[in-house]
Amino acid sequence: MVVAAAVTLVVGRRYGWAELVAAACVLAVAVLVSAAMTVGRSHYAVDVDLADDAVTVGERAMGRIEVRNVGRRRLLPARIELPVGIGSASFALPSMAAGAVHEEVYAIPTTRRAVVVVGPVRSVRADPLGIARREVLWTDPVELYVHPVTVSLTGTRAGLLRDLEGQSTRSLSDDDMSFHALREYIPGDDRRSIHWRTSARTGTLMVRQFEDTRRTHTALAVSTDTEDYRHEDELELAVSTFASLGTHVIREGLEITALAGDQRLRTQTPRRLLDDCSALVATPRAADAHDLSRVVARNAPSASMAVVMTGTVPTRADLRTSSSHLPPGLRTVFVQCDPGAELSLRTQGTLSVSTLGSVEDLPRLLRQLVTG
Repeated sequence: MVVAAAVTLVVGRRYGWAELVAAACVLAVAVLVSAAMTVGRSHYAVDVDLADDAVTVGERAMGRIEVRNVGRRRLLPARIELPVGIGSASFALPSMAAGAVHEEVYAIPTTRRAVVVVGPVRSVRADPLGIARREVLWTDPVELYVHPVTVSLTGTRAGLLRDLEGQSTRSLSDDDMSFHALREYIPGDDRRSIHWRTSARTGTLMVRQFEDTRRTHTALAVSTDTEDYRHEDELELAVSTFASLGTHVIREGLEITALAGDQRLRTQTPRRLLDDCSALVATPRAADAHDLSRVVARNAPSASMAVVMTGTVPTRADLRTSSSHLPPGLRTVFVQCDPGAELSLRTQGTLSVSTLGSVEDLPRLLRQLVTG
């Protein structure tokens, strides 16, 4: 604007155009007035509060902005802007006397899982013509976690091996908690395992043989490869299923490894897992359903059960091939997430492949897994 005024003035004077000279004068006055409206220091103290820094998809996040004039003079009207994710909310700030407080309450609608950056709050002074604008930042940004929708699995053991007193396996050992049978003594056997009553009756030393019991260690994995999902809703259902199972296992106090692609998520508390789930995004060429089996085998070699969430692109043959990369005998469940589909389950040996149409069907799926 300053350059335009200067050029107009020079051209008007050179060619004797009074109109251009007048226009240049008007532009110069406008620039001076605009500058005058934006100069001066603002003495604000600004606080931003979120009622809760985590909500579930579909809930409204409520917050509050409090602005206080900590200066000694009245401040001119201004505007407060609050960036929210890629958008921004604007609030009118009236003229404020010294010590005056102005408060604005806002609501953030949440329609999708995400980590939303709220702030920093900035005050804006600008002239009505938009010639000049002055911004001042007053706060640091804060994060709002929009968690995936989950279902409660309270009372459901999720088909997992129970801790310590869990289900027996078909692997035999000479020292465990689940008695299986008796066999003849072999040099080197632990004498504490000798069954003396049977030995006396048969005249041959007999020792107890046991079935291994596994300590519960659940490996959960969700594909983050866009090629595994036909559309975004499949991914969201997969993440919701993953989060529901993960938070349940954590609350049960059982050991868990949670994997999103090749990324290991935090499992110290349900909240930390949900926070990490909020930030999950699918990308091309990430760890897909086929790669996840290798990732599980590498990160959770002692797992007693693996549950892998994916979309509908991989075929059942693909999933069977993928399962070959897991440790032999590992109970494995592939959950193909297809919103709106009927619940189905096919089991062959230690491998199960299911189709899940809604996270609300998850408890029913787990009951089917338990009953076989």
